[in-house]
Amino acid sequence: QVQLVESGGGLVQTGDSLRLSCAASGRTFSRFAMGWFRHAPGKEREFVAAISWSGSSTYYADSVKGRFTISRDNAKNTVYLQMNSLKTKDTAVYYCAAKLDPGTGWIIRLRLPSGYDYWGPGTQVTVSS
Repeated sequence: QVQLVESGGGLVQTGDSLRLSCAASGRTFSRFAMGWFRHAPGKEREFVAAISWSGSSTYYADSVKGRFTISRDNAKNTVYLQMNSLKTKDTAVYYCAAKLDPGTGWIIRLRLPSGYDYWGPGTQVTVSS
């Protein structure tokens, strides 16, 4: 079992930056691959980014590539999502997710909500024009 809590969301303007954090507790953090998803009103939950347990591999949705950066600090049990050049279409609730002991097959499922075992409650990001 692991508990995830996101923070760092808020109201910003187009072009601004935000850094989301997701703090994990309960089990050895380095056993988890981590991901960020977002859910906008009227849309399905959407993959944003993912990172391997070591941080050596990262994955991004095309819509955020070059603007968002995922990273992790295993000593602090925290994963981050640095969001730059924010756009109004980035407005959503952002969720942190964790996959325990991902095998090599996880790379096929990392962009799917079903590829994760645990979820945080989410943090709202609103980008105004």
